[in-house]
Amino acid sequence: MDLDAVADELYALAPGDFTAARDERAKAARAADDRELAEQIRRLRRPTLAAWASNLLVREQPDEVQRLLQLGEALRQAHQDLDGEQLRKLSAQQHQVTFALARQAGQLTAQAGQRISDDMTQEVQDTLHAVLADPDAAEQWAKGRLTKPLSAPAGFPTLSRQPAPPPVVRRTEPAGEVADLDAARARRREQQEHLARARQQAADAEQELDDREAELATAEEKLSRADEGQQQAEQRVDDLRRQLEDAEHEKRRAREAARKARDHTRAAERAVREARRRAKDTAAHARKLAEQTQHKA
Repeated sequence: MDLDAVADELYALAPGDFTAARDERAKAARAADDRELAEQIRRLRRPTLAAWASNLLVREQPDEVQRLLQLGEALRQAHQDLDGEQLRKLSAQQHQVTFALARQAGQLTAQAGQRISDDMTQEVQDTLHAVLADPDAAEQWAKGRLTKPLSAPAGFPTLSRQPAPPPVVRRTEPAGEVADLDAARARRREQQEHLARARQQAADAEQELDDREAELATAEEKLSRADEGQQQAEQRVDDLRRQLEDAEHEKRRAREAARKARDHTRAAERAVREARRRAKDTAAHARKLAEQTQHKA
């Protein structure tokens, strides 16, 4: 197991399946006693739906990916050379390509069981514009491991999202129509502001979720280490308990052996005393016989 292989596997998954699979791979790395890899896996962030759609596009449409990368190189070169004619030609082409690829990304997610909204499709298209404008973004995107959509850098005017609007033909409006138009514009501004706030809240919520998941993974890592420490301590206690039981058994055997040795020693001492007494009695009897023999002679 290595980080690249795990990352490729995880970022091919739907975001809803990402966290559980990541935690499982981190646990497997810890079980293999590779804590550094486990920590690297744990730090991998779950992709947004738009980022996942962009990642699917990289995996499922390699030819289109290569085409977009080549188009980006040509656009950047034309921009650097200030080649207006080439810029106009390629700019029109990039609108068509990014729009078509963003739609393909939506189709791929739908086939994978997860539809994305129009706003998310637009985020995919914004990512593709960033890929065309920025070689670093292109390299990052081509790995298929984005965690959030990319944004094109400033200073690349040929990559505007939509063609310039036609000139406005001014005409005199009745006062009522002007008021209605002003009200409509105000409503649109309010809706746009509401949408912007909703998007920011969604991004904040996504970040909050990532932060909480990171805290959970850290807590699980600490819990795993604590469990391992507890198991090792319990094992040591069991080992010491067995050693104590063995020592107690050995002590009882030694005590029994000492008792038997003392009994044997006492018996031997009694036997020695008895033998000494008999030897003394025998010696006295022998002397007495010797004396009697001398008198008779």
